[in-house]
Formats: sequence, structure tokens, C-alpha cells
Amino acid sequence: MTLRRILPAVLACCAVLTACTSHSADGTSGGAPPTSAAATGTPSATASGPAGGDTADPSEPTGTGTGTGTAAASPAAPAPKRCRTSDLKASLGSDHPGAGQENFALVLTNRSPRTCSLYGFPGVAFVDGAGDAVTPDPERAIDQPQQRVTLAPGADAWSALSYTDPAITGVTTVTPQALLVTPPDETTSLSVPWTGGKVSNTGKASVPRVSPLRPGSGA
Repeated sequence: MTLRRILPAVLACCAVLTACTSHSADGTSGGAPPTSAAATGTPSATASGPAGGDTADPSEPTGTGTGTGTAAASPAAPAPKRCRTSDLKASLGSDHPGAGQENFALVLTNRSPRTCSLYGFPGVAFVDGAGDAVTPDPERAIDQPQQRVTLAPGADAWSALSYTDPAITGVTTVTPQALLVTPPDETTSLSVPWTGGKVSNTGKASVPRVSPLRPGSGA
């Protein structure tokens, strides 16, 4: 008797539950939103942002709207002006003989308060007390590379002055009183006392050679 009364009620509840389940499954209400709704919704940040999901830094420039900032190139620093004769002091380093060769360093020091540069060969002349040349001009070592040497105040550049000992070649010699050193592209010379003894005055053998200027003192 009791079972007959309860069974209709149970069947009625099942019918209601079945209807609710069917209504939710078709996507019109309840549960997860349908796939079509996700596809037509607002685009995600990943889809609209840079690859990999990164977001742009608002502090960086965005250029012309491409999303990539472009920093402006810094202007190149101007090259130092050429060292003038008045900017420099000349000196002669000690002899470093070897294998019959006499080897000196001709040194140019920037004594000015500004940075300047040198490029190429110094002019060199062996002179007597009156300033007259007593030997042929030294040769240039054109087989050696030239370079621009930038000299801060107090910095040095040097050129190698070398020649075969005249006693080996047996040429006639002279003992100069001084060297006149002319910086590259200048016309005014600097006088340096010559302490190297005898040099060839023939132009045939033991002729001194000078190298291009390079950084340092050659010590």
C-alpha cells in the first residue's frame, strides 16, 4: 500500500531531473558556455600581444606603432684634432744596440691640455750647431703599417730610429749636434740634442731609417 503511493512520486521526480539534464546539455542555460561563445568573445591578451605572451613595457618607446621600440643612435664622437708642433715635446731614448744595429726611440709627448692625434712618419734631420743638415735624410720604413695615435695630455708616441753601426760598413761619418724632428703634416721642427755618436754621411750604407709613429715611449 505504501509502495504504491511512493512510486508515482519517485517517477515524477525522475522525469523532472531528466528534463533539467537535457535542458543544460543543449547549451541554452547552466553549465559551461558553448564553444561558439568562446570563439566570438573578446580576444585574449596572448592573441593580441607579442609572441610568447609577453606584454610590452610601457616605459619603452613604441616607434611607429609596430610594437618594437627603436633607440636613436648616439652621434659619433669627433676625432681629435691633429697634434701641432706647439703641442709637442721631442726627446731621444737610449740606444738599444743589437746584431750590429743601433736602435733609438724618437719620442713625441703631448704637453698640451687637449687630446690630439698623430699619423704617419716624423720628419728627421741630423744637423750641426748652425742647424744645417750634415747627412742625407733618413729613409722611411714604408714596409711598416701606419696607424693613427691618439695622445691624451702627457701621453707619448714614438718612432724607431735605427741604422747599421758605421764601424761595420766602413763608411765616412759625421757627429751631428742635434736632431730636428718635425711632426707629421707640420712644417715647424723641434730640436733634440744628439747623443748617439757618429752616423754615416754618405747615403750609401748605414743610412738611418725611421718607422711610422706608434703608441708609447719605445722604452
